[in-house]
This record gives sequence, C-alpha cells and structure tokens, in this order.
Amino acid sequence: MGRTQPYSESLPLVIDEVTLASPGKGEVLVEVTAAGLCHSDLSVLDASRPRVMPMVMGHEATGVVREIGAGVVNFEPDDHVVFSFVPVCGNCKFCSAGRAALCVNGAKANAQGTLLSGERRFTDSRSQTCNHHLGVSGFSQFTVAAEGSLIKIDGSLSPATAALFGCAVMTGVGAVLNTANVAEGSSVAVFGLGGVGLSSIMGAHAAGADTIIAVDQFDDKLELARELGATHTVNFLNDEPVKAIRDITDGAEYVFDSVGSSAVLIQAYEATARGGVTITMGLPHPEKMFSVPAFSITAEERIIKGSYMGSSVPSRDVPRYISMYKNGKLPVDKLHTHTIGLNEINAGFDRLAAGQAIRQIVTFS
Repeated sequence: MGRTQPYSESLPLVIDEVTLASPGKGEVLVEVTAAGLCHSDLSVLDASRPRVMPMVMGHEATGVVREIGAGVVNFEPDDHVVFSFVPVCGNCKFCSAGRAALCVNGAKANAQGTLLSGERRFTDSRSQTCNHHLGVSGFSQFTVAAEGSLIKIDGSLSPATAALFGCAVMTGVGAVLNTANVAEGSSVAVFGLGGVGLSSIMGAHAAGADTIIAVDQFDDKLELARELGATHTVNFLNDEPVKAIRDITDGAEYVFDSVGSSAVLIQAYEATARGGVTITMGLPHPEKMFSVPAFSITAEERIIKGSYMGSSVPSRDVPRYISMYKNGKLPVDKLHTHTIGLNEINAGFDRLAAGQAIRQIVTFS
C-alpha cells in the first residue's frame, strides 16, 4: 500500500481468486451482498493507517449466512447480517463493562489481521496466506468471520442500505447518542462530511439538537447536510470555521471531528463552548500529536473524548439504528451516492479521495 494516485493507474487493490477455508469453531461463512468504501479503507491505501499485508480489504459490509462452524449458537444459514469492524469477544473487561468497541481481544485480532481465533482463512492464487481486514474482509464475495463480528438484521433492508449500518451509521450516530449523549435543545458542530460526519448530523437531529452546524469544503456535501438536519453550514474555503461557529453559538456545546486530522481536532476544540465536549471520531496517523491550552481544560471544565465505532455495542445499537431508520428518524439512504462493481474499486477510491462521493457501494451481482 502507499501507492500514489490516481489509484485507477497505480492499482493498490488487485482482484484475485482466493481460496477460503471452512469456518472454524465459533465462525461463520457469509456471502457478502454489499460493501461500502470508507475513508478507513482509504487510509490503508495511502499508508496513513498501516496494516499487515497482504490483506483482503473491506470493513463495512452486509451479507447472508451460508454456513456455520462448530459452537455457533446465534446464527443459522440464510440469516441476514451486518458486520461489526471490531470483533466482540464478550469476555474481556471492556465487553463485560458494556464497552464492546474497546474489546481487547478484538483489537488484538484486528492489529494482527486475524479472526478472533487467531486464524486466517484466506489463501491467494500464489498459495500465500492473506490477512483479514478488521475481521470482515468485505471486498470478497465470500468471507469467514467470527460470530462476534456479526449482527443479525431484518432481511427486508436493501443490501446497499444495510451495509451502511456497519460503519458510517454505527460510528457517526453512535458518537452522538453514546459517546456524547447529546442533549435535546443543545448546539452541535460537525467537522467533515463524509459518511461518518453526515451520520453525526443525522444523529444530532434525531437527538433534538436545536443548532447543528456542518463544516466542509464541498458545497454539495453542505447541501446534503442541510437535508439531513443541519441548521447552518460553513464552507471552510470561504469562512474561518472557528470564528463562524462562535459567531453562531458563542461556541457549540458538542463539537465532532470526523476528519482524522490533528489540525482539525485543534479547530474543533477551539470551536467548543465553555463546559462543552469535543469528540473525535477520525483516525490520524499514529505519529500525529495535537496540543491545546492546558489551562482551558480546568478553568472552562472542557472535555475531550475519543469515540471509536461510536462507543457502540453492535448487537444493541445496530438494531436500534435500523429501527430509527424505519421510523424515518435516520434517512440513511441519502448517504448512498454510487453503486460500483469490484472492477471499479480503485477508481472508486480516487473518487472518495477527491471528495466526489459519500458512500459508494460495491455489489457482486
């Protein structure tokens, strides 16, 4: 990875025929029906988020169970599922405390490119073992996942919609409802309007925030944010965002950074009100640092919080967000901007990097 753009020419992702072993104990074979292209995938392509290689990519996906391994009790063939990009072991101290997004064993498996069992089930055409991407590997038509990577869903959802609940919605809405617990009547600002940032706009609207400020450089994304519930928009190419937010609110009570930039995180902090909360959902390069005035944290009772996977418990929150979608509170379909085939995936990442798409959905039909 780390190849230069355009990816349609450098081809960091190659299509290969892989051999997939049968599911082991506690594992499930899933036929993937749709997978989304996310900035977290893009960060692997541009090497800002290093991963072990070679790897079968894709982490936001949905599919249908085709086979179950020994000991699987919660799934059976023909179940429709959404993948969680943190496998949940259910036994570590964080899972026991209701903080599944911080699952110790899931994080370890993801870092090593394995399933929860520590095993890998893919072999490429050169007989080389391939790593799993966050326990999902959704850019493969068939994949094996740990039972703790799956959430059973209503099969009536279209695959293109269902896939979005596996990352964009779970992360963005979860950051609002779980991490920040945004209060009704409050003020919210969101920096960055990709799938996660726009999901945060939806979540803030559903939570009853009175003032919702969307910040980005693309006017079409700002317009979409208005459709999803934003009351104000700021194009940072035309207006200094911290000043604009403070002119509207004297500082927002909850400010979300979905960009994954330490510089933007500083801006988000500067735009946060006294007594307010700055929440970061983006993932900067591991070596990046940021600094804020230490005095302000105490004197203004400021809070800086990280939100990984929306602080979600997938088995609890994905069905809850799907219910909100069905009740008209989360217009998730508006995030879907393109449908592409697997052979278009590198061009799709060029489009994503250029800000010309929200969620592109890969289908295998």
